[in-house]
Amino acid sequence: MIFYKTEEEIDLMKASAKVLAQAHGEVAKLIGEGVTTRALDQRAEEFIRDNGGSPSFKGYNGFEYSLCISPNSVVVHGFPGDYVLKSGDIVSIDCGVQLNGYHSDSAYTYPVGEVAPEVLTLLDETKKSLYLGIEQAVVGNRLGDVSYAIQNYVEKQGYGVVRELVGHGIGQKLHERPEVPNYGKRGSGLKLQAGLTLAVEPMVNLGTKSVVQEKDGWTIRTKDFKPSAHFEHTIVVRKDKAEILTSFDYIEQALQAKTL
Repeated sequence: MIFYKTEEEIDLMKASAKVLAQAHGEVAKLIGEGVTTRALDQRAEEFIRDNGGSPSFKGYNGFEYSLCISPNSVVVHGFPGDYVLKSGDIVSIDCGVQLNGYHSDSAYTYPVGEVAPEVLTLLDETKKSLYLGIEQAVVGNRLGDVSYAIQNYVEKQGYGVVRELVGHGIGQKLHERPEVPNYGKRGSGLKLQAGLTLAVEPMVNLGTKSVVQEKDGWTIRTKDFKPSAHFEHTIVVRKDKAEILTSFDYIEQALQAKTL
């Protein structure tokens, strides 16, 4: 069953999404050489709980952490731990917040120190593909229009689009119907209606689209060990333009402050 949200429900999701955006900003302040991924996870959980929310991921199907932290060739679902960030890394931070009974979900991939130009370009193009997908999330379009916009753009850049992992509906549950693939055909799939809330999340590889799952049962990495980028927003379908509920503003403010 697909749940279409009322304006009251969307307002509750906006409150969740604001705490999430601010939590990402707190993590962004810490990201740099010499920092452990565990420290990032601890800061996110502390901030979310201090602001009345709970981490959506913690306890989800047995996942033990507040953040999925995925460096370099890890696509998604990486465990925080003793890994120390170093110059040349990229690291994807995926986080969810439950507040007032509603979830929000977003992800951002960061460069650490001096990163290879081709990898920085991967980050920029993956982020751009997210917004190209979101542009298609309007009433009367179909889900395949969102998927096609992402796939068409990133494949033209020569990248691989991950098939095994997809975006999703979101609301009272972290994962609701429908699934939102990052590949597909224009004009296919569910017809989009107002009030549908989605987590759109392109996962794009510098090399092949193929991925493998590690023995821990969670961590997904690229088969060729090349870097992967991941960006995600929670959105609501509207008549003329999708509304983005999450925000990267706090992240970008934190990153800008580091360069001053």
